[in-house]
Amino acid sequence: MRIGELSKLTETPIDTIRFYERIGLLAAPRRSAANYRSYDPAHVARLRFVRRCRSLDMPLEDIRRLIAFCDTPEQNCAEVNALLAAQLDRVRQRVRALRALASELEQLQGVCNEPGLARQCRILMTLSTTKRRGSP
Repeated sequence: MRIGELSKLTETPIDTIRFYERIGLLAAPRRSAANYRSYDPAHVARLRFVRRCRSLDMPLEDIRRLIAFCDTPEQNCAEVNALLAAQLDRVRQRVRALRALASELEQLQGVCNEPGLARQCRILMTLSTTKRRGSP
């Protein structure tokens, strides 16, 4: 199949497919006599794997390491579990940061007694006079 078909089948933009090829997450396809890329079912499977990993917000380097395990199935997979645990830790850290951000926004919204003129807006005044936690 050609790149447009692969794109539709996997719901992946063509530029993304080319990027994954360029960085080695997707094997370069064979070329037709007319020099068109020619993809096969293995490309579909690999691209779906990469896309699933990206949907879990995994870094590209971790995906590369997971692909290495897929390509050498006789290896011990303890590192696969470690990669997943590290990703889970990163996600949990982001969730904590987002909760803190939500709390800060709630507090900021709480300074508003009632909407009025912008020159009297307590939210704008607070934003102008206070620092965000953790910033200089």
